[in-house]
Amino acid sequence: MPASSFRFTGIGTTWQIDTGDELPEVVTARVRGRVEEFDRAYSRFRSDSLVASLAAEPGSVDFPPDAVDLFDLYDKLDEISGGAVTPLVGRSLEHLGYDSQYSLTAGQGRIVPSRWTEAVSRSGSRITTTSPTVIDVGAAGKGYLVDLVAEVLVEAGITEFVIDASGDLLTSGEPLRVGLEHPFDPSKAIGVVTIENESLCASGSNRRVWGSGLHHILDGRTGAPTSDIIATWAIAANGLLADGLATALFFVQPERLAEHFEFDWVRMRSSGIAERSRTLRGEVFS
Repeated sequence: MPASSFRFTGIGTTWQIDTGDELPEVVTARVRGRVEEFDRAYSRFRSDSLVASLAAEPGSVDFPPDAVDLFDLYDKLDEISGGAVTPLVGRSLEHLGYDSQYSLTAGQGRIVPSRWTEAVSRSGSRITTTSPTVIDVGAAGKGYLVDLVAEVLVEAGITEFVIDASGDLLTSGEPLRVGLEHPFDPSKAIGVVTIENESLCASGSNRRVWGSGLHHILDGRTGAPTSDIIATWAIAANGLLADGLATALFFVQPERLAEHFEFDWVRMRSSGIAERSRTLRGEVFS
């Protein structure tokens, strides 16, 4: 078990980085700065972000170079899911009350997002829109930020660590056994998995819940929260892919995703039945 832990808050969530030795102050400052840089680009909860500028008026915005990998994955997941996984659910989330003021008061009816590849034109990291557009990268963004924080550590010569961004994990070094939190009872686990030099990301409709049946995981085809699948876990080579696939598992059959990506998975239905990939390094109890 790593001997030192660095804890902080960023992008509205808690972080913990475990390492063998205490991180130098210059490294912790770079980590905080990298998280702030990401938030300043992609947050729809702050008025000075690049996302906020596109929400205010149409036009072209140059996102950081790291946006290419992020938006490339969204392109692919949008295609595979038929528009269910899209960064254009931002306006729908606002309409349901999950807005920058956290009003948590839903409007009438639904707002169905436009298709990502139809409403937005992209050249590398440049996004161009023809109408005010609310981009929300929550389906894969936190996992990708975990990757970017890992890059800061590796650049500083730190090669063994565990990054935990409120349940989105990335390990480098020794194997790590992780319990899968039961979505109905956080004091219990539905299983245990082992990860090594890879990422485990989880998503659940029991998190960020408000109102009657309202939560943050929306189907881009309908603008409504999902209901059949209530929790997912994905294990992949990096946080970007694991996070994006954890979201996609709410809408797409795992076999379909496996045609395009290499990963392991667990998901639980609203009935309480849990499913898992055959190659999973671990066990599921439910």
